[in-house]
Amino acid sequence: MSSTPPTTMPPASTAPAAVAVPATAAATTTTTTTTATTPSGAGPAVTAPERVPVERSKGINGLDKIVLREVRGSSAEVYLYGGHVTSWKNDHGEELLFLSSKAIFKPPKAIRGGIPICFPQFSNLGSLEQHGFARNRFWTIDTDPPPFPTGTPPKAFVDLILKPTDEDLKIWSHSFEFRLRISLSPAGDLMLTSRIRNTNSDGKPFTFTFAYHTYFSVSDISEVRVEGLETLDYLDNLQNKERFTEQGDAITFESEVDKIYLGTPTKIAILDHEKKRTFVLRKDGLPDAEFVFL
Repeated sequence: MSSTPPTTMPPASTAPAAVAVPATAAATTTTTTTTATTPSGAGPAVTAPERVPVERSKGINGLDKIVLREVRGSSAEVYLYGGHVTSWKNDHGEELLFLSSKAIFKPPKAIRGGIPICFPQFSNLGSLEQHGFARNRFWTIDTDPPPFPTGTPPKAFVDLILKPTDEDLKIWSHSFEFRLRISLSPAGDLMLTSRIRNTNSDGKPFTFTFAYHTYFSVSDISEVRVEGLETLDYLDNLQNKERFTEQGDAITFESEVDKIYLGTPTKIAILDHEKKRTFVLRKDGLPDAEFVFL
């Protein structure tokens, strides 16, 4: 049984999605909104310009990257290769994402850690390579992005676009436009919003699976617990995707874990007792969440 039923994308439709979901979540609906927040001093409201400037520079191995900065000190780093968030720091300069020391910033190898984008296939649920090809492609910057809704606080953000190449169409014969907005609020909250549009000229719908494969930076795993998934059913990938029901008051980690929780709530919390830090994950439209500790 698949934990990530594919989304059917009719022609000329849009599937918004947004981020920072635990470990992995696969999109099975066409509407999502997600944010991840960490505790930091609330402080007074900060006046900021309408469009917070962003920085474009060269990263590792000369790859182009964007750095978002907020006035209180938080930041996020995004590589155009993969549309990949590789760093997210709070206003104390503490790194909130895990990036492997063995990460290779050299195409066509995917970057290991941060927030990889899994599209148009999550995991091995299809005929493509593991997690699809979006994380192995160069995205472009949208120079004329749509504005945020009126009345929302100014945010540092960048909009990226991915379209299939001729080579992509040979292995996955569907035309699409993937728009990814990465934004950072004045309080340091990170949000990723995805909109996937079917651009098939023949009007043919297509299906896909999707995930934000987020790697959070935590302390000793024995000091970490996840709240919000109590009593839910899950598929255990270490037991051939056999289905069970969560019995604990919270998820803790004492041995290898690879579970896909089904029908998860819009809010999930990851508590790191050693670092005295809590990640609050808010999402809409990404019903499944996979937690992995291997």
